[in-house]
Amino acid sequence: MNDIDRRLRDILKRTREIAVVGVSTNPVRASYFVARYLSLRGFTVYPVNPGHAGKELFGQTILADLSECPDTVDMVDIFRRSEHVPPIVGQALEVFPDLKTVWMQIGVENHEAAAAAEARGVDVVQNRCPKIEYQRLFGELRMGGFNTGVISSKL
Repeated sequence: MNDIDRRLRDILKRTREIAVVGVSTNPVRASYFVARYLSLRGFTVYPVNPGHAGKELFGQTILADLSECPDTVDMVDIFRRSEHVPPIVGQALEVFPDLKTVWMQIGVENHEAAAAAEARGVDVVQNRCPKIEYQRLFGELRMGGFNTGVISSKL
């Protein structure tokens, strides 16, 4: 396992509570099925989207803002365009004293926000999906998950 994979695996193993910013109630949207998958894997997922605040999703009430989440969130998963990331990260750094990870979804990168989080000791992952990485690194092979090098027949 290479250093990047080891780092991602460590992040996913230590994470317990995830605020998913930009979650959708539409089951065909990536933010919906990623949040659903993470909740089914035992993570506590707090859906955040002001446009759907008050609705229920995966047994949780959708929240309008990160400040409505419990302060025990240790990862913020961002499904917003790259230019919208800095204020989200800024707020996350303010409201979550034990924040360990800022995760920006596939196609989302913001080096300014990443630098701000890293300066506070927070790990940053950009342009990746925790669902894909979880499946790949913990041996849950699906159609696109062959030859990951993680599963072996050797004992």
